[in-house]
Amino acid sequence: MGFRQLLLRRVRYKVTRGGVLFTVAVVLVGFAAVASANNLLFLILATMLSTLMVSGLVSRLCLAGLELDFLVPEHVSAGRAIPAKLYVRNVKFWMPSFSIHVVGVEREAPSVLQAPVYFPVIPGGATLEETVQIRFARRGEYRQNHFAFHTRFPFGFLEKTARVVLRREVVVYPCIDAQAGFEELLADLAGEIETHYRGLGRDFYRIRPYEAFESARHVDWKATAHTGGLQVREFARDQEQTVELFLDLETPDGFEEWFERAVDCCAFLAWRLAGKAVGIHFRTQDFDFRLPEEGDIYTILKYLAVVASKEGKPPEAPADETSFPIVLTASPGRFGDPGWAGARVIGPEALGVGGEAGKGGPLPRAQSGNS
Repeated sequence: MGFRQLLLRRVRYKVTRGGVLFTVAVVLVGFAAVASANNLLFLILATMLSTLMVSGLVSRLCLAGLELDFLVPEHVSAGRAIPAKLYVRNVKFWMPSFSIHVVGVEREAPSVLQAPVYFPVIPGGATLEETVQIRFARRGEYRQNHFAFHTRFPFGFLEKTARVVLRREVVVYPCIDAQAGFEELLADLAGEIETHYRGLGRDFYRIRPYEAFESARHVDWKATAHTGGLQVREFARDQEQTVELFLDLETPDGFEEWFERAVDCCAFLAWRLAGKAVGIHFRTQDFDFRLPEEGDIYTILKYLAVVASKEGKPPEAPADETSFPIVLTASPGRFGDPGWAGARVIGPEALGVGGEAGKGGPLPRAQSGNS
């Protein structure tokens, strides 16, 4: 960036309280000098005017030649304060910059910078580094982040601000922290997943009453003789537990808030289930991914960071009959296929958007199947 471009950078001015008082003093001294024709007052007036001019030039030069850069962690989640590295470089080799504040600028979204960063002096040709806390309010792709340098140096009469646009793409995942009711929902789902995967295997689970059409080879005759009724040994399955997580992209008008909450809930469930070493088959109308066979959890989070509701083909039947299906949809009636009969359906009421549940209370129990 050339020196001319630096000087032509868009700078905004704001007169401070001290600047207003000094301007009033200049006007009064000027009026008195003209009225009295006193040379001393004219000298004082000239000194005050030159002070204003020098102040404007020095503050403008302080803002010229400053460059900003951010080093953001690779994985960023919305709603979570994370540490980042802020770099400010003064490309002027002959002049330092004094009393510089770096602030975030709010445009379509709140500023990512949690608090202003102050640099008392930035030597010419030097790059200063500062660890700051940043926070992205919502998920998505951030290609432009707006910041500003501002200073009142040297006399505090004017506050000058130079805006900077940092063009660097940052993908922000949905919020993976527990929100109101999410922990209770996960606890319910964990119990249902465990129940779903009780079956035959090598690890003993429990002794329970015999059910029709079960194999007689698992009958525990000692327990049967003790209780007087047929009892069987139940074992945990050897296969890995897999959860099929389906996010329905077709959302009716007026359900935009629900869709955002559903995306957050989907990210939360995927993150927590992956931490429990549970296999995940994540699906939408235009995305199909298996964890851990095809990648890591961040592939799902990256998709959820940019996913949007849209018209889509009707959902197909579950891909794996042995998996435990979980469906997040704004229209539970669309999942009438017999393959989804045993699915855990999380609809608008279950996510508590609107009504009492939308005010932060516990989530209602999600529906099981299509009933």
